[in-house]
Amino acid sequence: MNDSDDAASAMTAPPRSDAEIPAYLNELDLPGLADIHVHFLPQNVLDKVWAYFDNAEANYGQPWPIHYRYDTDTRLRIVRDLGIRAIPALTYPHKPGMAAWLNDWNAEFAAAHSDVIHCGTLYAEPEAADYVPAALAAGAKLFKVHIQVGGFSPDDRVLDPAWRALKEAQVPIVIHAGSRPLPGEFTGPEAVAHVLERFPTLRFVIAHMGMPEYDEFADLAETYEGVHLDTTMYVSGYFQSPAEVAPTYRERLAGLQDKIILGSDFPNIPYPYADQISGLAGLGLGDEWMRSVLWRNGARVLGLDG
Repeated sequence: MNDSDDAASAMTAPPRSDAEIPAYLNELDLPGLADIHVHFLPQNVLDKVWAYFDNAEANYGQPWPIHYRYDTDTRLRIVRDLGIRAIPALTYPHKPGMAAWLNDWNAEFAAAHSDVIHCGTLYAEPEAADYVPAALAAGAKLFKVHIQVGGFSPDDRVLDPAWRALKEAQVPIVIHAGSRPLPGEFTGPEAVAHVLERFPTLRFVIAHMGMPEYDEFADLAETYEGVHLDTTMYVSGYFQSPAEVAPTYRERLAGLQDKIILGSDFPNIPYPYADQISGLAGLGLGDEWMRSVLWRNGARVLGLDG
């Protein structure tokens, strides 16, 4: 029996339902979940996002039923009951002229809820040089950038002032740059690598583990101290299961224990939240690995206590 077999045999049984998550966290002696990839959006934007997922068979080639299609107050209650200690409200624009308005909405939403993280976003436009520092000055602690939806390159030089401001503030940026579920003109690791060459201390959190360019984004996490990977939808059973993970990549995940942060994509996921946690546990990397991923790494990056 090797070390990974020993870790798997000693692991705490993962939750089979959302109701079992608090007891699971208690067994692991964790104060909660540090989920860095949660969405709360203005209602008109959320309606359009959900309409897109409702047409997922045409857009993605497979159904994508929204599991948590509830009003804002209900969704806030659900994530609190799950154990999420600080709630991201990740927003992202799909066109120019939208990001500054979303940043204003984020400030208002965070002010209305003491456990919501004040978030921000950006688009590749000259105005980002002004509204990103303004959002940071207003208290934004977490940014979201979606390369495929936005249809721009993170390496666009118009963004250099924004990247510089985020680097100086050391605020983490959840960036969806991988080419799944749909590739885009600018998705993939190359442009992100170019940005890091110019701003090596940026705190990029690569959404979805960089799927499907897993190894290339893992290279960036191993190379740059501030780069992390988030687990959003990874081995949840929707795109792939733990059994489908190559042994060599599983070994990389073990070595990246301090660089992997829990992400979920709540509420826009087509399965219960517990599936994300049980899928990660199914990798068999041990309870200490799970403690790092579910709480310690995200708490450190987000500046949480406990």
